Amino acid sequence: MSLYRKYRPKLFADVYGQEHITDTLENALKKDKLGHAYLFAGSRGTGKTSVARILARHLMLKGIEDDSVKNQIEKGVEEGSIVDLLEIDAASNRGIDHVRDLIEKIQFSPVVAGAKVYIIDEVHMLTKESFNALLKTLEEPPKYAYFILATTEFNKIPETITSRCQCFPFRHISEHNIVRRLQFIADQEHITVDREALHAIAHVSEGGMRDAISLLDQLRSLESITAADVKTRLGTTGHEYIEDVFAALSAKDRDALIKSIAKVEEAGVPLDVFTRQLLKVTREALHKAIKQHEKTDGLLAMMNTLLSAITNIRSNPIPGLALEGALLSLCDEGETMPVIAAKKETQKEGVENAEETEVTEVAERIASDISLEAVQKSWQKVISETSPASVKMSLKNGRVAAVNDKTIRIVFSSAFHKDKVAETDASRAIEQVLASLFHTPLTLECTLEGSASVRTEKQETPIEDIVNLADAAAEIF
Repeated sequence: MSLYRKYRPKLFADVYGQEHITDTLENALKKDKLGHAYLFAGSRGTGKTSVARILARHLMLKGIEDDSVKNQIEKGVEEGSIVDLLEIDAASNRGIDHVRDLIEKIQFSPVVAGAKVYIIDEVHMLTKESFNALLKTLEEPPKYAYFILATTEFNKIPETITSRCQCFPFRHISEHNIVRRLQFIADQEHITVDREALHAIAHVSEGGMRDAISLLDQLRSLESITAADVKTRLGTTGHEYIEDVFAALSAKDRDALIKSIAKVEEAGVPLDVFTRQLLKVTREALHKAIKQHEKTDGLLAMMNTLLSAITNIRSNPIPGLALEGALLSLCDEGETMPVIAAKKETQKEGVENAEETEVTEVAERIASDISLEAVQKSWQKVISETSPASVKMSLKNGRVAAVNDKTIRIVFSSAFHKDKVAETDASRAIEQVLASLFHTPLTLECTLEGSASVRTEKQETPIEDIVNLADAAAEIF
C-alpha cells in the first residue's frame, strides 16, 4: 500500500493546515448545524477528498447506536465499499446521463447508514446540462441526502451551484506542516531521512501534502535520504537561478539574462515552473512595496510581462524563446527595474531553526494584518467571495467600523440588511471568508447605525487596482 493511502487522515485532527475548515465542520457537527451541500475548493493534494470522507463518515454515523453497524459503516467508508457513500469522478462521468442516474438513485433511503452521501470530485468538469440537472436536487434534497463537491477550479462552478453550497477554501499547506507530517511518517516507517531533505521535498511539493508524501514514497528505497538525493531524483524548480535573473533585470544586462536562462534550461528545469517562481517572488515584492508605500511601476510591468510569458511558454515550440523575449522586453522598458532579493532556500546549518522562524513569521503576519485598515482594504474582496447572493447584497449595506480583539464590527444603515447578515448561517459563511483571507478565526458583530455601541470611524478609500492584479497572479500558483 502506498504511503499516502496508508496515512490518509481518518480524523479531522489528522488534517494538517486546514484548521479554519476542520474546526468549523467539527463545531457544526457538535451543534447539529449541518448543511446538505458543501463545496470544497483548492489546489490538488490539499486535503479536499480526505476531509470529504471524514465528514461523510460523521454524517453516516448520525443516529446509529449499534456498535457493530458503526464499525461496518466506518470500515465501508475507509474501503469505499459501502453503498450509501457514492464517490463520483466528474472528469470521467460528466454527462447528463450520469447525473440523471445519480438523481434517480437518491430517491432511495440509505441501506445501512444514517445518511446517504455523494462526493463529486472535480465537479467543475460537469457539463452545463449536468449542472442544471444537479441544481434541482441541491435545492430540494431528501433529508437523508448530502452532497460534498470538490474542485480545483472554483471559478468554473456556476453561481447557481455555489449559492446553494457552504463553500470552504482549502489553502496551500505550509512547508512547516508538510515537514511535520513527513517526519511522523518517516518515524513510523523507520525511514532514515535528513531534516533538510524533508524541507526540500516540502518545497518541491508547492503546498500539496499528497505530492509530498508520494515523493517520500519514491525515495524510501534509499538507505538514507539526503537533500542531494531529492535534487538528483526529482530535479529542481530553479530557485537558485532566480537571484541571477533579478540582478540582471535590475542592471538591464541583456547578456547576463540570456546566460541565466541558458543555465536554467541546462539544469532541466521546466521553464513554466521557473516562471511561476519568478512570479511568486515578484508578487511578494509587490505586496511589500504596497505595505511600505513605495513605487510599484517597475514591479507591475514585471508582473504583467511574466503573466503573459507563462501562457506563451506553454504554447511555444521553443519555450526558452518566450521567456527570453519577455525578460529582454523589460530591459527596454522606460521604468527602472526594481532590485528584488529572492529568499535563499534553507541551508543545512539553518535547518534547525527553520520551523521556528516560519512559525514566528506567520504569527507576525497575522498580528499585523488584523487591523482596521487591513480589513477595510480587503472588504470588497470579502463581499465578492460571500454567498449566497442575497447575503452579499445585504453585506454591501454595511461598513467596517472597528476591529477589536479579532471581532469585526459592521455598521448597517438598514435593520433588514443587518438582521440578514446576523443570521447564523450568513454570519458563519462570512466568517469563513474572513478566516481564509486573514488566516485566523474572526468574529462578526452586526450593529445598526445610530446605536449607542457604534463608534464612527473614518472610511477608507478603496484599495488600488494594483492589489487586484496581484491577487489575479495568485491563480498561477
